[in-house]
Amino acid sequence: MVSPLFLISMPGGMEWVLIILAVVLVFGGRKIPELMRGIGQGIREFQDAKSNVKKEIEKGMNEKPENKAESKPEKSEGKSASSN
Repeated sequence: MVSPLFLISMPGGMEWVLIILAVVLVFGGRKIPELMRGIGQGIREFQDAKSNVKKEIEKGMNEKPENKAESKPEKSEGKSASSN
């Protein structure tokens, strides 16, 4: 019986050679640097966004509770039009 984990394991040496060969055949030798550059820029933008979100969360956690209470919008006391 074949283990399901076997089907999703990391490729070995020969598999990597076949993957690289397929990439060269599909994209060509001239397009690969452009492809890698685009992947690198995407990873860099993702890491920048991740660090910005982390900073915003830390900034929100360090705010004083009084500031949060003042910034809450007040509830309107009037009846809505749909309840008539």
